[in-house]
Amino acid sequence: MAKELELKYGCNPNQKPSRLFMEHGELPVKVLNGRPGYINFMDALNSWQLVKELKEATGLASAASFKHVSPAGAAVGLPLNETDRKIYFVDEENLSPLACAYARARGADRMSSYGDWAALSDICDEDTARLIKKEVSDGVIAPGYTPEALALLKEKKKGMYNVVEIDPNYVPDPIERKQVFGVTFEQGRNNVKIDDSLFTNIVTENHDLPENAVRDLKIALIALKYTQSNSVAYAKNGQVIGVGAGQQSRVHCVRLAGNKADNWWLRQNPKVLALPFKQGIRRADRDNTIDVYISDEYEDVLREGTWQNFFETRPEPLSKQEKLDWLAKETGVSLGSDAFFPFGDNIERAHKSGVSYIAEPGGSIRDDNVIETCNRYGMTMVFNGVRLFHH
Repeated sequence: MAKELELKYGCNPNQKPSRLFMEHGELPVKVLNGRPGYINFMDALNSWQLVKELKEATGLASAASFKHVSPAGAAVGLPLNETDRKIYFVDEENLSPLACAYARARGADRMSSYGDWAALSDICDEDTARLIKKEVSDGVIAPGYTPEALALLKEKKKGMYNVVEIDPNYVPDPIERKQVFGVTFEQGRNNVKIDDSLFTNIVTENHDLPENAVRDLKIALIALKYTQSNSVAYAKNGQVIGVGAGQQSRVHCVRLAGNKADNWWLRQNPKVLALPFKQGIRRADRDNTIDVYISDEYEDVLREGTWQNFFETRPEPLSKQEKLDWLAKETGVSLGSDAFFPFGDNIERAHKSGVSYIAEPGGSIRDDNVIETCNRYGMTMVFNGVRLFHH
């Protein structure tokens, strides 16, 4: 391990010089391939913390897909069913748990994950490397790589794909610092643990909180711990399905993340699964086309005739009523928030995306209104007493 790494530039090409260094000791990371930049390492170090904590909290292999220092997706390694493989564009069956975790993390919001940084909780195996190689991605961080996996990743991006290895035993100093406008900020690291103890204070009439909901709430909250605030995360089936990050209004976070969760569910509609794509269409074009198909913009595509660029035959649109009927089938979604909900309008929007379980700190002067709104829809809500702002 080196004491410092010279970087090409900082956040932007004009921000030079740029480096990564340790004041004491050696860096806990080693570059095995490529030349990661400033933002790459910001994504790498934040995403590694997320997957490391997710593995510790669940005991399952974990992965994250990061863009601009917030997760587009995060997941644990539950097996993929047939529908999962279709919506995540995974042809292989019997994948390793780590590969399943990455497929879920990458597939939650494929448009946002375009050009992602991947993080893996375990040694990267050949199954996982093969999935990453297919995607447009900037780099990956993991505690190690099998020889077969490393060989595959080194072939990516004409040999320039960024591969970073991190020491899994590295423990940072308890005090962290950063500078803004030449002024140094200092604070204790956010070492709060997301564990079962945070899910005991159920404040709603409905006290039903099954194990799978606790698991998904853990995933949501750990993801939020490394998401730019304000933020909320929707989770289901062992993965984040929608993240709303960096919004000034919490209800806008809920809407943004809810729209992403809705798209994740709409992609599983039989009409979407049966779209007659032309042979050879690029993965990114396929993602963009699906997004257009499930939006109101598809009517314009039909009028303009541009559907012929992507489909063998003309797909009939999903009507507004078909979308509403399909979305109404979505239930059992978990929602985590990095701070309290100030009004019940957040819960109203969450209900539209099938949310059944909520974890938030509590402490608003309108907690009674928020709880009352949850009771109206039969939701289970936990006050965990922990704020998870991340800036």
